[in-house]
Amino acid sequence: MDNQIIQTLKQRVNIVDVVRRYVALRPASGRHVGLCPFHQEKTASFSVNEAEGFYYCFGCQAGGDVLDFYMRVNGLEFKDALTQLAEEAGIELKEFRPDPEFDERQKLKKLCLEMHAQAQEYYRRNLNQVTGDAARTYLRRRGTSPEICAAFGLGASPDDWHGLMNHLVARGFTPEQGVLAGLLSKNEKGNIYDRFRGRLIFPIQNLSGQVIAFGGRIITEGEPKYLNSSDTPIYKKGEHLYGLHQARQAMTRSKRAILTEGYMDVLSLAQFGYVDSCGVLGTALTQDQVKRLAGFCSRIDLIFDGDGAGRKAGLRSAEMILHQGVACRVLLMPEGEDVDSLLHKQGREGLEACFEKAADGLDYCLDTVRGSFAPREIVAWASGFLGLLSDNALRAYYLPRLADGLGLSEEDLRRQGGQGRGPEKRIIAPSAPRTVPAGRPVGKDDQNDRYYLTFPVLYPEYVPHLQQLGFEALLVTDWGRAFWRLQVEAEGMDLLSRLGDAEKIFFAKTRSTAHRLEGEELAQEWEHICSCLSEAKYRTEQERLKEDIRIAQENGDTNEWKRLMAALSALNAPSREEE
Repeated sequence: MDNQIIQTLKQRVNIVDVVRRYVALRPASGRHVGLCPFHQEKTASFSVNEAEGFYYCFGCQAGGDVLDFYMRVNGLEFKDALTQLAEEAGIELKEFRPDPEFDERQKLKKLCLEMHAQAQEYYRRNLNQVTGDAARTYLRRRGTSPEICAAFGLGASPDDWHGLMNHLVARGFTPEQGVLAGLLSKNEKGNIYDRFRGRLIFPIQNLSGQVIAFGGRIITEGEPKYLNSSDTPIYKKGEHLYGLHQARQAMTRSKRAILTEGYMDVLSLAQFGYVDSCGVLGTALTQDQVKRLAGFCSRIDLIFDGDGAGRKAGLRSAEMILHQGVACRVLLMPEGEDVDSLLHKQGREGLEACFEKAADGLDYCLDTVRGSFAPREIVAWASGFLGLLSDNALRAYYLPRLADGLGLSEEDLRRQGGQGRGPEKRIIAPSAPRTVPAGRPVGKDDQNDRYYLTFPVLYPEYVPHLQQLGFEALLVTDWGRAFWRLQVEAEGMDLLSRLGDAEKIFFAKTRSTAHRLEGEELAQEWEHICSCLSEAKYRTEQERLKEDIRIAQENGDTNEWKRLMAALSALNAPSREEE
């Protein structure tokens, strides 16, 4: 049903209107152009084809339809992007997805979002009242400006067991709903009470700006020091990043993300002008978080404490980022300092001095592995690092660097790559629905297939004729044949929504850069394609007959052998006459 939704979505959503939210576009030669949001550039190479509903960047070769753009620029997964755009377009997903539980899930999510909005109002109001005196004093002592408090929506929870619960009940919600939303807690005796009490409150927002969870720091005495929301229908730990909503536009401009661990570190970084900063939420960095960041930037600067735990976290995090093909640096803070304390003591100059000493992510990994791993552990680490790469191009990029940096044989690593870690930890990139193989094939066969497929992509009106002529006989790669079958299945309808990422780029690049022929030139190209197709069919039939002749000879079937030889002779007759 996803394809049906996408078709309806594209009919109601104009790709230019969506892209304009993030890119300053100007009309040029029947298209709209601007600076690409996915890589740093000074000359506009980003093009949007409004009539055909796709974008393509001539600089970084990013391309796709409106859904692809929305996913990438916002760092969203397919389903999240589809749901958000569908809601904007007024499309009821239940019309397309017969799921008896769908309506209930959507109602529950909406209820949780409404309750979090009410909780946010309650906490923010408390910060400016007597109940927020301790939290305000703490913020003043930490040097947090009122502007930053407002920008991040900070609040305070009073040391009251039922303050938020009463606030929610007064607005029509039940205590049980508050427990389901993660705002209230329920003990073994069945008593319900506020989850956050006597704490400075940090709202956690999704990329649309909706509050989906909270973090709370104890202000007086008590444990734990930091308390975060548990998993709920609208929040999953390890998927979101603190401050990403505020930082995402700055990241798109700078192509960098600064990633740290604490709430206060994020606030201080923003206050001192590092507005492309965000933080993990009480857990180790996850693959989902890295993927979100990778949609906004090409480099991630990691900041960790300089102790043993910080060094280990730096290694794990750098590995994860490098696996996504994103550059990174690792900054280990001086002993006894964190980002917040350093900035307030030494300002930007102090942190910039630390950044100048930050290690390149791959160099950091290699130095750490060389310095603290046994020889067999070094080999296993290198093999595992390569094995977790889902992109062959990245594997080819890293292989010689790992071999050189660790003093290993490149040939041995090539053989062992992928065997160092169990399959349960293997990272597999998610695929879009109804997609052809996501890997980008290389080599002469692929180049030939791309040449032949350029014709039906540029002239889709010829697809039925090509199908009748057996066009697939020209294609020799699985990628090419799968692409062609999807084009045939599209039957003149939208093809982009059926393709995977690499194939969308091929389609967008072809439609944007290839020269369209007309008149006699088009007729000559069509004749050439038909000639190549006849030759391909001839070769295929020739090989088939030769194989059948071999089998007949092995089986001693003289009559069948003679029949097949006659057929082969008849097949070759035209070519002999031409010679």
